[in-house]
Amino acid sequence: MTANDIRKAFLDFFQSKQHKIVPSAPIVNKNDPTLLFINAGMNQFKDYFLGNKTPEVRRIADTQKCLRVSGKHNDLEEVGRDSYHQTMFEMLGNWSFGDYFKEEAIAWAWELLTEVYQLDKDRLYVSVFEGDESENLSPDMEAVDFWKKWIPEDRILYFDKKDNFWEMGATGPCGPCSEIHIDLRSDEARAKLDGKLLVNADDPLVVEIWNLVFIQFNRKADGSLENLPEKHIDTGMGFERLCMAMQGKTSNYDTDLFSPFIQLIETKSGIKYTNKYEESAKSDIAMRVVADHIRAVAFAIADGQLPSNNGAGYVIRRILRRAVRYYYSFLNIKEPYLHTLIPLLAEKFEGIFPELKAQESQVAKIIEGEEKTFLATLDKGLKRFDALDKSSGNIGGQEAFELYDTYGFPIDLTRLIAEEQGLTIDEAGFTKALQAQKDRAKADAQKAVGDWTELQDSDGVEFVGYDDLKITDAKVVKYRTVTQKGKPQFQIVLDKTPFYGESGGQRGDTGLLVFGEEKVSVIDTQKENDLTIHIVKKMPSAFSGNIVAEVNAKKRLATARNHTAVHLMHAALHEILGEHALQKGQDLDDKRLRFDFSHFQKMTDEEKAQLETLVNQKIRENIALEEYRNMPIEEAKAYGAMMLFGEKYGDTVRVITYDKDFSSELCGGTHVPATGEIGYFKILSEGGVAAGVRRIEAVTGETAEAFYNKELETLGNIRGLFKNSKDVLRSVQQLQDENKALNKQVEALLAQQAQALKGQLQSQFKPKNGINFLAAKLPLGDSNAIKTLAYELEREQGNAVIVFGAEIKGKPQLMVIVSKDLAEAGSYHAGNMVRELAKNIKGGGGGQAFFATAGGTNAAGLDAAITAAEEMV
Repeated sequence: MTANDIRKAFLDFFQSKQHKIVPSAPIVNKNDPTLLFINAGMNQFKDYFLGNKTPEVRRIADTQKCLRVSGKHNDLEEVGRDSYHQTMFEMLGNWSFGDYFKEEAIAWAWELLTEVYQLDKDRLYVSVFEGDESENLSPDMEAVDFWKKWIPEDRILYFDKKDNFWEMGATGPCGPCSEIHIDLRSDEARAKLDGKLLVNADDPLVVEIWNLVFIQFNRKADGSLENLPEKHIDTGMGFERLCMAMQGKTSNYDTDLFSPFIQLIETKSGIKYTNKYEESAKSDIAMRVVADHIRAVAFAIADGQLPSNNGAGYVIRRILRRAVRYYYSFLNIKEPYLHTLIPLLAEKFEGIFPELKAQESQVAKIIEGEEKTFLATLDKGLKRFDALDKSSGNIGGQEAFELYDTYGFPIDLTRLIAEEQGLTIDEAGFTKALQAQKDRAKADAQKAVGDWTELQDSDGVEFVGYDDLKITDAKVVKYRTVTQKGKPQFQIVLDKTPFYGESGGQRGDTGLLVFGEEKVSVIDTQKENDLTIHIVKKMPSAFSGNIVAEVNAKKRLATARNHTAVHLMHAALHEILGEHALQKGQDLDDKRLRFDFSHFQKMTDEEKAQLETLVNQKIRENIALEEYRNMPIEEAKAYGAMMLFGEKYGDTVRVITYDKDFSSELCGGTHVPATGEIGYFKILSEGGVAAGVRRIEAVTGETAEAFYNKELETLGNIRGLFKNSKDVLRSVQQLQDENKALNKQVEALLAQQAQALKGQLQSQFKPKNGINFLAAKLPLGDSNAIKTLAYELEREQGNAVIVFGAEIKGKPQLMVIVSKDLAEAGSYHAGNMVRELAKNIKGGGGGQAFFATAGGTNAAGLDAAITAAEEMV
């Protein structure tokens, strides 16, 4: 029987048993927030079981499109590697809502399998619920008795709740179930080992094909079970496994559901399918992946779910990209291919799922567009993966996130590639980076991106900004509006442009676009893949004709100064710190530069001074730029140009040189024609940003000049405060010395005040619950004095709990000290106490078991906190 015949026989059989045949629900689950996709046949009938809706008929049967790749049933990584995992699968099912129950369900299941399908009875086993004493549930002997009418008792197997008790969720309808398993092994293998020993043992040839669920209980919120007023039947039979059994195959992929697709893939790739399941059989795995994944992607799109970057759309994109990655890497298919399988898929399922045939062309175009987009970045992503540092045997979480974020690699795809190379992934680091992105996305949640309005075809944007800052013959290729937080942003793409789009750490240009007599300000320029996008203040009234595109020359020059200064600084760091001081990141615009580099300790003041001196020396030398565009990569290597670790370059590169013996790097940014244009270089700060990574922030040119002018102005004002002292440094030192002496006098006075309080406080200790307890609000304004006083009192009293409150510089503070023996015994915990007390002063705090502090904003609550402390003990 063909797959279509097998499916039809199932539906005809239950129609003959007075079941209404209903269509499959969409595979995308749009009305249930707990599920992205339909993952079981019963999903569309969930409201019937929950009592939210009353079924129009009591008996129903169908075949349901299901998808299991996310959440509890995350099987995606197994698909293609074994013979039975699928992303999309069909679930044949029959349901009774308060009509027939176990006897009919069991009898009809046996009749269909053995009389209609004529499966060998000797290959079938059934499982039943063995009971559970903790739930006061007896074995399902009712089901056993019904099964004994049809099958020998030694083929009835008992299993626990894990395998044979079905629950919808933490609460709701549930009940025991009975599974039918089939042994597809050879007669020789069956003779050696009884099949019943392999049931529920993960043997790929002894598999469950049908599950009969007997819904007779309701799980209450307290975990107890109660009998339902009506009993229901919910069955599910995996169609692909049934076809495997019916067609005498040992793999789902050998059935006529998949074999026609594998044959097409063989023809396209020129590679023979060998039906192997070893990890080394990459081309076989790839063919199975493609044959499976196209079903999930196509039917999800046909049911209304477009691929996207979140939710259900992201799941579909993950599946699609996994398929592309497999055919690209292991089948030598380098152009979009999945979409070419849509006509065959639509034809195969036209009789049961006609929605795909009705949308065949549209679905194919959507898939082709997704493939083109991913293929454009896949090669770069794979090269980026190859360039990662793998010496530790581990791919860092940030690197995995970069592959996800920049190159569109889902984490399971990166995990797959890593496994192929014997590598692991820092999963925790990836999760952390992903969460940070999600947090940023929340702030950007109101962003809506409009579709492009295309005015003309273009092979890409030509960048002419290395040579020209103004052109007069640009044309608009397309435009769109992006709305973010309620504000529109207008974007224009030209066929050629002098505007540099933000990339490589260099911010984008600003300037003007002139449409006839109409001037439109460009407030930023961004890169989207290789597309240069001009962000403009408003859309022009007309887009036709030649456009004048003019970059803000002053801002471009200031940015170029900073970029060239980065190159000089990078080279200087190598001379001063060593060759290990390699670039790890940069961010620069017309105002300042920020440069991250590898170094394992803080730079000394002397090293920073040396760095400034060397860079400024090269600036004064006014070294001319040597630029080599489209230099072959091997020639660039021979030339000695610096190539950054972790970067992947094309066959040709651009080399920027300022004195071949000093600075020569591969770079796509903009630079000054000679170093003298930079003017001056000044470091503002140097610090650590991560383990082994330092960051320098600096300024050049006019910004450096402004910095020095501000510093001189500040120095002049300070000098004025000292009546224009000729030695202002000495004057400041004298002031500091005087201040230190006065502070010592204040501390002495506070200590005297605290000692005066000490005697009073000693008499205020109260015996409470076997401890010495003191709680008081103090008239002291110094936390150190209060802490010293508290420790002295505790040391003298012992076995004590002390709580002090005070207002210090206008802010309320609380302090709790617990004697060490009490803290170690667990009797009292200062940190826990102070956190609770801090609520009275609208604050928070914490600390150790023996000492803790808290601050707040409500000084008026100090008295209440002291009172609360007394109540605590």
